[in-house]
Amino acid sequence: MSRYKAIIAYDGTLFAGFQRQSRTRTIQEELEITLTKINNNHPITVQGAGRTDKGVHAYGQVIHFDFPYLKNIEKLRFALDTQTPEDISVKSVEIVPNDWHARFTPHEKTYEFYVQITKPRNPFKRYYSSYFPYKLELKRIEKAIQYLEGTHDFTGFTASGSSVMEKIRTIYEAKVQLYEDGLLFTFRGDGFLYKQIRIMVGTLLKIGNSRLEPTQILKILEEKNRSLTGPTAHPEGLFLKEVKYI
Repeated sequence: MSRYKAIIAYDGTLFAGFQRQSRTRTIQEELEITLTKINNNHPITVQGAGRTDKGVHAYGQVIHFDFPYLKNIEKLRFALDTQTPEDISVKSVEIVPNDWHARFTPHEKTYEFYVQITKPRNPFKRYYSSYFPYKLELKRIEKAIQYLEGTHDFTGFTASGSSVMEKIRTIYEAKVQLYEDGLLFTFRGDGFLYKQIRIMVGTLLKIGNSRLEPTQILKILEEKNRSLTGPTAHPEGLFLKEVKYI
């Protein structure tokens, strides 16, 4: 067996998420269907660095899979790229050690979240940015977002339904900046919980709209109470930008 690592990009609009599910379309399933065809219809299992949700996109998702024999890397990449659906792109393929794992080998992830704030709404961005047409004070968001950096228990920023027991994560970088007709949020950390980024963005937008104070972030981290946060931002603005292995 040879283990391969691949970097993929996808438009998550028509997917139910990355992870295989019954009776619904997922990125993992589409990749496994293609790899199985390449392997003469013998099943191939794909492992991903993370499980993006329905409607979430990726520039740089990382996967790995085991193949029963060595293949030319570029020919394998080309076959995957051309035989998967058009909303999946395979950017690179390489051979890695057999104990290397896309999810469990130490890494950090960078996510970006786009929010359109101008009126009227741009219909061509409806699948690739969230929309917030209300008054915002950028300085309030800039002040609040700093409190998210560092190592914290992010229980208060986790949606119900998460099976992960350990809620402590480290965010190395959290920033917001003006971008074209809206805001661009960037979060880089050692991992993120179920819907954590969307809840953080929803809370920061509520702070920017003066419905919460910037110090509300500290209160949420201290009390670990989901009811103290803002709403969960819609998924279409979220992109997995990069997975960097340490």
